[in-house]
Amino acid sequence: MNPHLPPEPSDAEAQHPARAGFAARGTTIAIGLACVAGVLLTAGIAPRLEARTAQKHQVAAQRELVVSTVTATRAPSTQDLLLPGSVSSWADASVYARTSGYVQHWYTDIGAHVKAGQTLAQIDTPELDAQLQQARADEATAEANYRFASTTAQRWQTMLQTQSVSQQDAQAKSSDAAAKLATLQAAQANVARLQELVSYQKVTAPFDGVITARNVQVGALVTAGGTPGLATMPGELFHIAQTDRLRIYVDVPQDDASLVGAGTAVSVTTQQYPGRRFEASVARSSNVIDPVSRTLRVEVDMDNRDGALMPGAYAQVHLSLTTATPALELPVSALLFRPDGVTIAVVDAHDKVQLRKVTIGRDFGTYVEVATGLSPTDRVIDNPGDAIADGQSVRVAATAAPGSKA
Repeated sequence: MNPHLPPEPSDAEAQHPARAGFAARGTTIAIGLACVAGVLLTAGIAPRLEARTAQKHQVAAQRELVVSTVTATRAPSTQDLLLPGSVSSWADASVYARTSGYVQHWYTDIGAHVKAGQTLAQIDTPELDAQLQQARADEATAEANYRFASTTAQRWQTMLQTQSVSQQDAQAKSSDAAAKLATLQAAQANVARLQELVSYQKVTAPFDGVITARNVQVGALVTAGGTPGLATMPGELFHIAQTDRLRIYVDVPQDDASLVGAGTAVSVTTQQYPGRRFEASVARSSNVIDPVSRTLRVEVDMDNRDGALMPGAYAQVHLSLTTATPALELPVSALLFRPDGVTIAVVDAHDKVQLRKVTIGRDFGTYVEVATGLSPTDRVIDNPGDAIADGQSVRVAATAAPGSKA
């Protein structure tokens, strides 16, 4: 048999040539289907393998925490501390009657601006006038008795020199003259007292101010004195307040109390005058921290000659606090509040997390002053998660400019 010649067909193939052709076609189809299946299998598996590889890389990247950091800057030396204040008049007084009688006339009503010593009302005191006349008569009687007793004592002293009277009688006359003098002085004192009471018939203003209340009518009976301190203030004729200067009281928190002094710059704002600031000055403080509120009571004085502010109003007091040694500041978003205290997360040179406790100083709103636990070269993680741990590896995505966020 020649190997280069095609094989001779078998007897079955020779007898059935159609079967031979069908078998050859079946083999070709099988081979084609196998190739198609291989291609489809390759096309389906390859993307899955690529996706799985990408997923592995993504998971590995997510396991490494990506953070942004900020660097600390020096906190400002001056801070504007805003506190609520209570406006009070420079002086405030209730005016009472110092003598009993009937109101003859009143001259000022509420809202009237008066001067010190100006007459506010006139009181008619007929009984007091009669008492004064009687006291003056008693004074005249006492003066006459004293003059007679003094003359008699002098005469008896002259006769004693000539032994015309006994020394005991002369001393008795001198003692009688001294007693009459004391009686005269008592009568004079009584007259002076009644004259002073009569002078109170005119109710006058104790200082320059504005009348804020009038509780008298013509013909009303008023009594001397009153019972100040009660809610209704019985017996009060007028109420006067000095408003050309104002006292504003503020309560400074304990942390800022040491920064408030006589030279502290102060300004006052109110809702009635948006955009306007009233200049003021720190006058004095209590120098004692209130154990209940832990605040320092500070009095701020303000010129109010234009009458812009009214006593009893609510005001906002701006205190410009200055510190000689300001510390570093960070945004509040960089702070972690842990059970053991305020903490920051710092990235070291090996991109490892270091949790560090810090002490907070002044509060600037979105920024806070860090008194201890922070250096200017620290890379502090901004917006650290609560799950961040000490020693954890991180990747720094960006570093914000000093004093700002990334």
